[in-house]
Amino acid sequence: MIIVALVLDAVDGSLLEQFTTVDTGPDGPYQSFDKALDIYYLAIAYVATMRNWTSNAAVRVAQFLFYYRLVGVLAFELTGERAMLLIFPNTFEFFFIAYSLIALRWEPTRFSPRFWVATGAGLWIFVKLPQEYWIHIAQRDFTETVADYPWFGVLCALGLLALAAVAWFVVRPRMPAPDWSWRLAADPLPETLDEAHERHAHRLQRGGVLWGELFEKAALLALMSIIFAEILPSVEASAVEVGLAVAVIVAANTAVSMFYARSRRVHNESFVGLLAFNLAAIYVLSTFFSPAENFPLGTALFFAFLITLLLWLYDVYKPVYDVRFQAAKSIRTGTSGSSSPQSTVA
Repeated sequence: MIIVALVLDAVDGSLLEQFTTVDTGPDGPYQSFDKALDIYYLAIAYVATMRNWTSNAAVRVAQFLFYYRLVGVLAFELTGERAMLLIFPNTFEFFFIAYSLIALRWEPTRFSPRFWVATGAGLWIFVKLPQEYWIHIAQRDFTETVADYPWFGVLCALGLLALAAVAWFVVRPRMPAPDWSWRLAADPLPETLDEAHERHAHRLQRGGVLWGELFEKAALLALMSIIFAEILPSVEASAVEVGLAVAVIVAANTAVSMFYARSRRVHNESFVGLLAFNLAAIYVLSTFFSPAENFPLGTALFFAFLITLLLWLYDVYKPVYDVRFQAAKSIRTGTSGSSSPQSTVA
């Protein structure tokens, strides 16, 4: 799906110009909405790495690339400077695709941390920087440029063929033997996943707060909410006020999780229940910034769904990450289990 989103993102400007009256020019609202919606689906992709990826080094590289871009989009929304999108390129998207392509034939844990860092750096320098310059500094549209200069389309096609030739004749022979035939399914969940959820619930029952997770969720959702608040005219609160309000809502969701964990009658939260809780929290907090009669229900529903969805996915997928990489750490240190040695690609 991320490849479909990538293709649509490449042509949506031309489609909007052709079939709508949306101003896609440098002074129009298109770029702000486009980058904000990109961050929305990229956030879901980032959380999915916790569930699906087996290489901890790759997850860490993806984590840095995602948050780096997130900060860049926020800087763009706050300043309006398109250079922010060049300084903070969207390398995460291409890194996600590169990992997925490798996982089709190889076990990603065979590749060293240096390999994943080099992959991210290569995509950053040789792919994303030229692309971001083309789109945001030169402000050129691919389809319009090809229409004006047909030779440019031919040159791009030849460039893609050259890259394919390098991949086939240079990169492919140096890759290790495939671990399996072509495989599209994600890796199976760890067998001890249920135990991880139980440990998490037990810690909540004892009043324990996972401060690292709480901080990341608050930072992720605060940054995303500020980005959308900057482009939605119905939001009257400032960036600082939005960030603080979202942090309060995330903390309140943690309190709700602790309540459910301590309850002997209910074993897990309802998504719809959390959505309603977050909508009510947004309403209460919004009264501090504007009169209650000015409450924008549609906008509030959007933020409530955004917050609830990402919190829900994070809380479901993070235990997968914890179990998978704690087990890998135990194997490396010899504290439990055993593993047959695998070759590592530097």
